[in-house]
Amino acid sequence: MATGPKLTPFDNYRTATTVVQHETEEVLHRHIPKDGKPPALNKSAHMQFLVKHLVQGFPSRYTSQDASQPWLLFWILQAFSCLGVVLDPGNKQKAIDKIMLWQHPAGGFGGGPGQAAHLLTTYASVCSLAIVGRSGEGGGWDEIDRKAIYNFFLSLKQKDGSFLVAHHSEVDVRGVYCLLVVATLLDIITPELVAGTPEFIASCQTYEGGFSSASFPSYDTHNPGKILGGSPRPALGEAHGGYTFCALASWIMLQPYIKLSAAKPTINLKSLTRWLVQMQGVETELGGFKGRTNKLVDGCYSWWCGGAFGLLEALGVGGLENAKAVNEEVIDEEEEILKGLKVEAGDWVDVDDELFNSKALQEYILYAGQSPSGGLRDKPPKPADAYHTLYCLSGLSSAQHHVFPSKTKHEKLAEEWSSKNERQVDLLVSAEDKDLETALRREGIAAILSWGEDPVRASSAAHIVGGKDNRLNATHPITNLTITHTEGIAKWAYGL
Repeated sequence: MATGPKLTPFDNYRTATTVVQHETEEVLHRHIPKDGKPPALNKSAHMQFLVKHLVQGFPSRYTSQDASQPWLLFWILQAFSCLGVVLDPGNKQKAIDKIMLWQHPAGGFGGGPGQAAHLLTTYASVCSLAIVGRSGEGGGWDEIDRKAIYNFFLSLKQKDGSFLVAHHSEVDVRGVYCLLVVATLLDIITPELVAGTPEFIASCQTYEGGFSSASFPSYDTHNPGKILGGSPRPALGEAHGGYTFCALASWIMLQPYIKLSAAKPTINLKSLTRWLVQMQGVETELGGFKGRTNKLVDGCYSWWCGGAFGLLEALGVGGLENAKAVNEEVIDEEEEILKGLKVEAGDWVDVDDELFNSKALQEYILYAGQSPSGGLRDKPPKPADAYHTLYCLSGLSSAQHHVFPSKTKHEKLAEEWSSKNERQVDLLVSAEDKDLETALRREGIAAILSWGEDPVRASSAAHIVGGKDNRLNATHPITNLTITHTEGIAKWAYGL
C-alpha cells in the first residue's frame, strides 16, 4: 500500500529546519502528475505575465524595488529572449529611452532617474541595451559613455583588487562579476582595472568549495592602509549559489589576464565541483537546486547553481582535460564511456549527468516552478515574480542546451584580430601597459565570443523534457544573454 513520498531521513531530533524541509518535500511531491503525461512549458501564460508587467507596470508590492528599475526591465527582456519573443520597434525604443534616463553623468547607471550609479544596475542596464539597443542615433549603444563608466569603475577599485558596488557601499563578488561583464562587452577592460582581482576572487572560496560574498584582507599593523600580500584571507560568510556563480564567471573572464600576468592564483576546482553537485536536491525535492547547505530548493538556483556547470567546462571540468584535479570517480567512469563510444579524448560527450541531473532539473522547473496563472516561481505555493521567471527560464535553458567554449573558434577570433583594432575610446592606459592591454583585449573578446552551441544537441529534442515544444533559446553561460545579443554589442564595441 502506498504510504506517500519517501522523505529525506533525519534523526529523531525535530527542528524548525527539518520540519519545513519535510513540508516542502510533501508539497513538491504533490506536483508530480499522476497521469504520466510529459510536462509542458506554458509559454503563452508566461509571455502574458511578462507583457502585463512590461505594458501595465508592476504591482504595488514591487515599490520596494524602486532602486532596481534596470533589473526589473532586464528580467523581462531576457525572459522574452529565452522564450524567443522579439519586441516590436515601438516598445524597443521606449525601453532604450527609459534605460538612458538611468545613465549617471559621472559614469555608470543608477537604479532609476537621478539615482546614484551602482555596479549591479550598470550590468542590468547595459545587458538590457544589448537586447533592445542598436548603433546609430537613438539606438542607445552610441550614447553609452564608456570612458565615464571606466572612470567610475576605477573609482570603486580597492587596494586588494576588489570593488565597492557603489560609492560608500560594500565589497561584493556580484559587483565584480557585473563590472567584468560590462567591461568585457564594452571594450573597456584594462590591466590596471583588473590588477589584483583574480587574487581577491580566489580568496572568497570557502572551505566547502563554493564562494562567499567577500573576504577579510590582512592589514599591516604599523601601516593600516597597507594590505599584506600572501597573508591568510578568510572568506566572509558561507558558500552561496549566487556568489559562486558570479565568482566562477569572473574567474573565467579573468583567465586572459591571469595567463598574461606574473601572478598565478588558483581556486580548488575539485571542492567547487563537489559543492555544486551537492546543491542539487534529491528525488523528493524533484532535483531542484538549493543555494546554501541545508537550505530549501529554490527555482532561481536552477541558474545560479545549475548554470554554473556550463562554466566549469571552460576550466576543463567534465572532460578528460584537467580531469584528475576534479573528481577521480567521475573521470574513471567517463573514460569508460569514451572508450565505449570510440571517440577521442577531448571530444564532448553527453555525460554531464555525471555532474548534475539535467533531466531532473528540467522536471523541477516544469512541475513545480510554473505558476498556473503565468510566470515562474521559487517553489509552490509561492507566487510568480519577474526575478524567478527569468532565472527559472535561464536554468531551464542551460539544462536543455550544451553551450561550450570552442577552442577552434577562439583561435580563429584571435588570429583575425588586427593591429588596427584600436580602442574606440581613450582610457589613458599607461605606455608600459600598452602591449599587455592589446593582448588582454584580443584574448578577452575571443574568450567571450568563442562560446557556441553544440550543433548535434541543438538539432535534437532528445534532451528536452516534454519535447521540442518546451525548447528555449540557448543562453550564454557567462553573460546570461543569448549568444546573438552577446555578440552583437561586443562586436559593435570592439569595432569588429
